[in-house]
Amino acid sequence: MTDFDVVVLGTGASGLVAAISAHDAGARVGLFEKSELVGGTSAMSGGIVWIPDNHHLHEAGLVDSRADGLAYLESLSLGHIDSDMAATFVDTGPEMIRYLEQHTPCRFHVLDGYPDYHPERPGGRIEGGRSLDNALFGFDELGDWAGLVRNHRGANPVMLRETPLGGATELPPADVITERLTAGQNGMGLALVGALLKGCLDRGIEPVLGARAARLDTDNGKVTGVQLHDGTAIAATRAVILATGGFEWNDELMRSFLRGPVTATAGSPDNTGDGLVMAMDVGAKLANMHSAWWVPVIREPGREVFGAPAVHLVLAERTRPRSLMVNRTGRRFCNEAANYNALGGAFHQFDPNQFGYPNLPCWLIVDQTYRDRYEIASCRPADPTPEWIHTATTPAELAAEIGVDVEGLPATIERFNEHAATLTDPDFDRGTSAYDRFNGDQTRPGRQATLEPLDRPPYYAVEIESGTLGTNGGPKTDRRARVLHLDGGIITGLYAVGNAMAAATGMVYGGAGGTLGPAMTFGYIAGRDAAGRITA
Repeated sequence: MTDFDVVVLGTGASGLVAAISAHDAGARVGLFEKSELVGGTSAMSGGIVWIPDNHHLHEAGLVDSRADGLAYLESLSLGHIDSDMAATFVDTGPEMIRYLEQHTPCRFHVLDGYPDYHPERPGGRIEGGRSLDNALFGFDELGDWAGLVRNHRGANPVMLRETPLGGATELPPADVITERLTAGQNGMGLALVGALLKGCLDRGIEPVLGARAARLDTDNGKVTGVQLHDGTAIAATRAVILATGGFEWNDELMRSFLRGPVTATAGSPDNTGDGLVMAMDVGAKLANMHSAWWVPVIREPGREVFGAPAVHLVLAERTRPRSLMVNRTGRRFCNEAANYNALGGAFHQFDPNQFGYPNLPCWLIVDQTYRDRYEIASCRPADPTPEWIHTATTPAELAAEIGVDVEGLPATIERFNEHAATLTDPDFDRGTSAYDRFNGDQTRPGRQATLEPLDRPPYYAVEIESGTLGTNGGPKTDRRARVLHLDGGIITGLYAVGNAMAAATGMVYGGAGGTLGPAMTFGYIAGRDAAGRITA
């Protein structure tokens, strides 16, 4: 039997931080990964980390406080947030960032001007500062491990702040991109995972890949280790930390727990709820199980990522001017520029009379000027229009093409155009929030960044699906990330972090990096606490 003090299951950002933290607190750490690749959904992400009251924010001359961070989260919680968990996140997040910068290759900087997702709420930050971007990281530092990071073959040699999604009006010059590719430099989620993996390797912690956990071993209610699917027994003399991600690729668990329809998922296909099932098997208390990190997506037929259908997260497409979204009646139903997680509620609206979800299917509608200016998923302006983008000369013809109300769509476009011409949206207040404007066309001032009439034919439509970045329900933990038991108290020797735990912020997605910030913070907490726990 292989023996460690602390066993960490999963190599996303929360698991890597937990392994580093446990090692530095004096534990012998074993790090195991179900996949043949390191990084999970973290490596596929933008890598942004949302941390209120962080030191980079203050160094940039911005203002924030613990009180404002907590007030902001509470204002969005609808009364469902665990105040103790939220306070622990806000209190410890800045410490976690400082620790990683002092003891690993991780380097962060403020994502300039990026507002919170609900910046006008109490405690929100219109001027940004809570969302931290990653510096570039050279994958040559990883040696043979460089090719074992998820998504590395799709190299990403830019920081988010250098892209339109991060507020830039154009990407770095081609020669700069080429130079970075040659040097093996990556940004965003690849930089975050690469730097954390290097931190583990520097400590002699080498992930064991292809090691899927099957069940937890226990002794008189204490978790003492884990059994792998291949029969290998791994002893954990102090603790097991679940960092196995969510359950968004497990159809049975999704049907059992989640609210509303989800037809596409953007996370790692290895997130099948292994940690959840193991925790349930030893009596874990669960929380937040109805919720997920929602996101509207476009599915391009025939495209796959890691053997699963590929989806494109829809952010800029629905925010830029000359665009709107409609439901099956051809009518708008939301502020198209709202943050992606909050839009889940609009897609999940239920009509008891029709006994269905009236806002699905949903269609993104644009005109020819939009098509000339902007990309739609992988389709750039100069590309031929693919079959998955429908086109027609008039709104009525487009409505007939996509199967929505042939009177509703023309009337919707006419009303939208009338108000967009005066930079107003009396129906859904699009463009009122600083967040709406930030994600629009940054070359256009004020509400022009997101509002302009659709008045140049032909017209185009692409279906938008209700998707998820990952689930955020799971074992309920205390402030030390220890898993709680159904009967009260803790399950000794068991911790959960990241999307394998019930989210510390509940349903609240505070801003860009609102998943990774709490995930890494509780990874940091779990590692230290697990290393210091002495079994009687």
